[in-house]
Amino acid sequence: MPRRERVMRMSVELPLWRALAGYRVLTMLYAIGLCATAYDRFTRPWVAVAYYAVLAVWTLATLPKVSGAASCTRRFLAADLAVAVVGILLTPIADNHQRIASGGPTLPSIWTAGAVLAFAVKGGWRWAAIASTAVAAANLIERGHPARDTVHNVILVWVASIAIGYVVEVARASERTLARALEIEAATRERERLARDIHDSVLQVLAMVKRRGAALGGEAAELGRLAGEQEVALRTLVSGGLVPVSRVSEDLAEGAVVRAVEEPDDDGPLDLRALLAPYAGARVSLAEPGAPVPLPPDAAREVAAAVGAALDNVRAHAGEGARAWILVEDEPDEIVVTVRDDGPGIPEGRLAQAEGEGRLGVALSIRGRLRDLGGGAEILSVPGQGTEVELKVPKGAVRARGKKAER
Repeated sequence: MPRRERVMRMSVELPLWRALAGYRVLTMLYAIGLCATAYDRFTRPWVAVAYYAVLAVWTLATLPKVSGAASCTRRFLAADLAVAVVGILLTPIADNHQRIASGGPTLPSIWTAGAVLAFAVKGGWRWAAIASTAVAAANLIERGHPARDTVHNVILVWVASIAIGYVVEVARASERTLARALEIEAATRERERLARDIHDSVLQVLAMVKRRGAALGGEAAELGRLAGEQEVALRTLVSGGLVPVSRVSEDLAEGAVVRAVEEPDDDGPLDLRALLAPYAGARVSLAEPGAPVPLPPDAAREVAAAVGAALDNVRAHAGEGARAWILVEDEPDEIVVTVRDDGPGIPEGRLAQAEGEGRLGVALSIRGRLRDLGGGAEILSVPGQGTEVELKVPKGAVRARGKKAER
């Protein structure tokens, strides 16, 4: 069945860049509005008008530059900061000295903070410190002396920009850590899925060849021995760390990216009864409800595969003559499938011992499948009285899994 690639994109920076773009436009309009209300107080209003024309064109033309870290280059940041610093230094030329001494705003006003914040979002707190220091020096030159309000504003911009830059750095590190954790989780799930498939196919064939070869003797015995060695090696590989290459983590300008290759969902639910019907036979009885038992396609196949794994264990450990019964129950909140046999049962501690030896049929093919669906598997066995495997799948968990896969 073909697979599709699902891409999960996580970015803490993208909202910051959008906010910064909006901030630049609003503060540009605010600075122009301040100039319009105090136009008659300017000693050289034409200087202010020329600067605001440049500021408006620059702000609107460079909006794509502040859409992300990739487009916000160092050259742009330097030019943007130059526009702010030049505006501050032009203030004594355009405005009257008395208004400046009384604490009047500079020509770019609070638009300057947008230029400093661009440094903070792009390069972190170190870049923010450099940009805010340049703005502080320009403000002190514009006032001519370190007035209280000037020092207050300078320190406020300096501290705020450095704090924002530091927060951005921490957020980036957390983003990369989360992407790596999702990558590891996806790789682990893929490894378990592959291990289940291998156990249900390759390992079963190798084990059968080993048994049949030992029974036939001669050259077949040697073939069985080789098959047994390969079975052990493959079990070790499966249980030790088969990590697929289909999971990657990247740190792009848009944020951390995790790509996961997954099986596509078919349209519409499947009737679990139809998937379990082929298991019925002379020695396997199937009892099912009269109405359909619908499940999402992936969930239905996983439950059916778990039932098949349980029946494989019956044939392998209870003998060819053992009988088995499959009971399907459609409860209001969950679906319960029980597989029971009349074999000799499982000795106490045998399951834990088998898992330690790398025999993961129960751990992965049965319990692993149900765990992935949000359910569970209980195995009840009394020596001499057979074994009962009870598979439970909560309907709520299955529905939530299906909606998540659709998104």
